[in-house]
Order: sequence, then structure tokens, then C-alpha cells
Amino acid sequence: MVGKGAITVKYRLEAARVTADADAETVVPHSLGLTRKTTTVQATAQFLPVSVLDLVPTRPGEPTGRAIARSVESARHAEQSGYKRYWVAEHHSIQGLACSATPVLIGHIAAATKTIRVGSGGVMLPNHSPLVVAEQFGTLEAIYPGRIDLGVGRAPGSDFQTMRALRHGLSQEVNDFQALLEELRTYLRPERAGQVVKAIPGQNSNVPITLLGSSDFSAQLAAALGLPFAFAAHFAPHALYAATQFYRERFQPSAVLQTPYLLIAVQVIAAETDAAARRLFTTPQQRFLRMLRMLRGESLELLPPIAQEKLYLEEELRSEMNFENISGNSPALIGQSNLDIVRRRQSRDCPVTRISP
Repeated sequence: MVGKGAITVKYRLEAARVTADADAETVVPHSLGLTRKTTTVQATAQFLPVSVLDLVPTRPGEPTGRAIARSVESARHAEQSGYKRYWVAEHHSIQGLACSATPVLIGHIAAATKTIRVGSGGVMLPNHSPLVVAEQFGTLEAIYPGRIDLGVGRAPGSDFQTMRALRHGLSQEVNDFQALLEELRTYLRPERAGQVVKAIPGQNSNVPITLLGSSDFSAQLAAALGLPFAFAAHFAPHALYAATQFYRERFQPSAVLQTPYLLIAVQVIAAETDAAARRLFTTPQQRFLRMLRMLRGESLELLPPIAQEKLYLEEELRSEMNFENISGNSPALIGQSNLDIVRRRQSRDCPVTRISP
């Protein structure tokens, strides 16, 4: 007997939806590639919306337009599969990631889809004028009403030199994040009496804001302001428990939320067998290893899978990617333990990092 609100993934990707509570959301996660058997995902997927976080990865030698087209197809597939959100990251001056113009990509993906929420995961606010961000997302909300999310973070999204180039003429720094956030929220709320500078469009659009982070700083701020909090467990799993516990324990109800709303981003790879999934996993392993060495100028372009024994895993890489917790069942779901973590931390949403379709 399937519990209320559960989802069972069956043979040939057929899913049985079970009536859920009125305030719960259901999702059919069959784009994870699950086939031929009922899997343990059904125990994890109860009431848990699944979303996508896309860094728009490129492959060696391909035009950027092809990578963007692949993201559009991925978003369409996610929408058809019942995913809740499709978020695009912000990174700059990194060979292998085509997500520097995040609002442009959001508009392009929203135009190619119909119902899925599309947003930023996220806009690195110290890189931008809050007024410009409000105008951009206010415009997106006007074109695609009720479908736009604004995730914001405080990291530079690149190296120091690129950060300086992005902020040329801006006096703001990462320590100004809370003030920048409050200014941004002012431009998205209803106009206040005597307000001189207004975001048009943007004012009174009430585009929902989610704070992003990989430490307890954003957790603390999100809790104090009563905002949703998205934690980047796909690259900072070691800080997950402390940050999410802090957020839940310190959360203050607000006009936005009465109870905490936690999103946990994890990395999931699926294939027909455990062996095939582990081989596919060598692609993000290679990229993460090169990211640790990025100061040497190594590209982050997607490389084809290689045999596991050919991949030299430094201890730092093994620790950062939490390899010891990776497991799979046939049909393979590498990252199943990450989904278990999401369930144990009582996440309300699970953005899955897209490596490649």
C-alpha cells in the first residue's frame, strides 16, 4: 500500500500519482532516468517537489548556442516530467559555463516553456545594482506572470579580477549584502510614500526572493527575514547540517512565510546500471577536480566519462564531493544518499544540479 502523497516509479517510467494533502505538492521524477523497477525514490519523493539547477555547461569545441539549446530542451523535459522549477546559475569568465547573462537565459527558457517556474540560482547581488536587478526581474514577471523566481546570493561567481571588472564603478562589497538585499526588496514591493527611485517595471511585482548560500551566513539572514533558504549541498555538503539546523531553529515568521521553506541542491546521476552511473559520474568528478585547480587556468568544459581507475582523486576532492556517501541501486541512482539527506533535513524542495542531459 502506497502512503498518502507518495509517488511510485514503475516499469517503463510510468508513475502512479496518489492523492496528496491539499497543501502538498507531488512530482513525477521520471526524467531522473529510472526504468524497469520500482525504486527507493518513492520513499524520498513524498511531498517533495524536484527542481533543476542549470549551470549551462559547454562541451569542448561546441558553439555556445548549442549548450543553450540543450538547456532549453532540458527545461522542456523537466516541465513535462512534473518538475517545479528550472533555475539558472550566475558565473563569469569561466570557460565551460555559459551562464553569465542569467536574466537573458531565464527569459529564453521561460519563452520555450509554459508552466514550470523559471528563475535564478542565483543572481550574485554584490555584482549588480539592486535597481537593475529589480527592473530585469520585474520585466520578466510582467512577461511571464506567476512563473519567475529570484534567487540571490553574495558570492562573486568568479575570480577576484573578474569581480572587479563586474563591479567597476560600484562601491558595494560582499559585506554590503544585507543592505543591497533590502534595497532590492524595496523595489519589488508596493511603492512607499515619498519613494523617489522606483523600479519600472518591478515595483509591486512581488517577485519571490530566495536566499542562496553554502554556509550559515545566508541561513542566518534568511531566518531573520523569514525568507526561503536554498543550500548548495552539491558542492558544500559538509556545511549542510549546521546551516539548515540554524535556519530552522532561528526562523522568524514574516509576511512572506509563516514557517521555514528550505531547498537543498544535490547532485544526482542516473543510468540503467550502477556501473554505468558510476562511469557517468566521472564527468562531474573531472570538472570538480579542475575547479579546484582553476587558478591554473583549466577549463570546466564537460569531458566524456572515463574509467574510474584512470581518475586520480585527491583526498581534498574525495572529501569535498562526499564520495563515501554515494550509493546506487539498479536502476542506478548515484546520489540516492543525497536524496536521503534531503528527506532527513525536511527540505521542501530539491533542486537537482544538471550536468548533462
